[in-house]
Amino acid sequence: MHKILTLNNISVAGLERLPRETYEIASEIQHPDAVLLRSFKMHDMEIPETLKAVGRAGAGVNNIPVDKMSQKGIVVFNAPGANANAVKELVVAGMLIGCRNLCQAWDFARNLKGTDEQINKDVEAGKKNFAGFELPGRTLGVVGLGAIGRYVANAAIDLGMNVIGYDPGITVEGAWQLSSDVVKAATIDELVSKVDFITFHVPLVDETRHMINAERLKTMKDGVVILNFARNGIIDDEAVSNAIKAGKVYAYVCDFPSNLLKDHERVITLPHLGASTTEAEENCAIMVAEQVKDYLENGNIRNSVNFPEVRMARTEGHRLSIVNSNVPNMLGQISTALADANLNIIDMLNKSRANVAYTLVDLDNEPDEDVLAKVRAIDGVLAVRAI
Repeated sequence: MHKILTLNNISVAGLERLPRETYEIASEIQHPDAVLLRSFKMHDMEIPETLKAVGRAGAGVNNIPVDKMSQKGIVVFNAPGANANAVKELVVAGMLIGCRNLCQAWDFARNLKGTDEQINKDVEAGKKNFAGFELPGRTLGVVGLGAIGRYVANAAIDLGMNVIGYDPGITVEGAWQLSSDVVKAATIDELVSKVDFITFHVPLVDETRHMINAERLKTMKDGVVILNFARNGIIDDEAVSNAIKAGKVYAYVCDFPSNLLKDHERVITLPHLGASTTEAEENCAIMVAEQVKDYLENGNIRNSVNFPEVRMARTEGHRLSIVNSNVPNMLGQISTALADANLNIIDMLNKSRANVAYTLVDLDNEPDEDVLAKVRAIDGVLAVRAI
C-alpha cells in the first residue's frame, strides 16, 4: 500500500488516478511515500525519511526545497503545460484590459449617478477618457517559450500581432511547437527595445529577478504594456510604478497585488488567477498523479525538475531503482554488488542530470534486504528501493 500525503486540496480528477486498493491518501498521514501539493511551502517542513517523491500540481516549484530533495534522493515532479491554456487566456485578457482601459472604464460606469438620461449624457462625455488601441499590428515580446509561452506566442500570431520571443533554453521539441512567424531575439535587451507589449513566462531565479528594472525601462518604447502572470519579483514594481507616472509605461497588468500596486490607476492587479480554472486544476492534478504513480510502481520519471527523464518498459524480472551522486564508477560498484549476490541483470537504464544520477535495473531474481543494504552502503548512493 502506497501512502500519499496531500498538503493542499488536490482535484478529485487527479486523486481518482490513484486506486484506493493500492493507495492510501490523506491530508494527515504518517510515513508517506509521496507528497502531492499545490502552493504549500515545504521549505520549513521536516522531510519524512520514507518520502520518495513530491508532486507539484502546477508548473512552478519555488515552494519546494528542490536542492534538499535532490540530496535526499527524492524526485520532484511538476505539471508543465497542464495549465498553459488557462494562463494563455488570462494573458490575452490582460492585453485587452491594458490597451482598452476596460477596468478603468467599468469603474467609471459603475459609479455613474442620476437618472438614465443623465447617465447617458455622462457616458457620452466621459468615454473619450478611456479610448485605447487595438492588438493587430502591435508587437508582443514573450520572455520564456515553455509550454505557456508557446501558447501565448501562437495565440498572439492568430490575433494578428507580431511576436518576438526570447528563451536561450528552448528545446528542439519546443521550437517545433512554436509558430514559424515568431521572431527570435538573441538577448532580453534586444527584445525589450522593440515591443509594444511584453509578457513573462519564466521561473523566479537569480537570473530572472527584476528582469524589468529602471535601466531596461529606459530602453523600452513609450506606451508599453507590461504583463506578469508568472512570478512576483520578475518585475521591479517600484520602477514600473515610477515609469507609469513618467508616461513611459501605458499599463501594468499582473497577478500579484501589493500596497504599492493595488490602487494605482494604471495598474490592474488580479488575485493570482493564472491557473484558476476548473480545467487547469484538473489537468495539473491528473498529470502529477499519473507521474507519481508511474514512479512509485515502475520507477519511471517524467516531468521532473531535478531528476533525468527515465522510462524503461517492464520485463519479467524484478526491478531495482537507485539514486546516486553523479560521480565516476557508481555503476561499476552497483553492478559488482549485484553480481556478488548472483543476481543477473536483464535490463538496465542509467541517466544523469546535474549532480544526480538515476538507474533502473531489472534482475532475474528478487534482491533480498542484504543486497539492498550493500547497495545503500556504497558511498554516493542516495536512495535504493525494490519495486
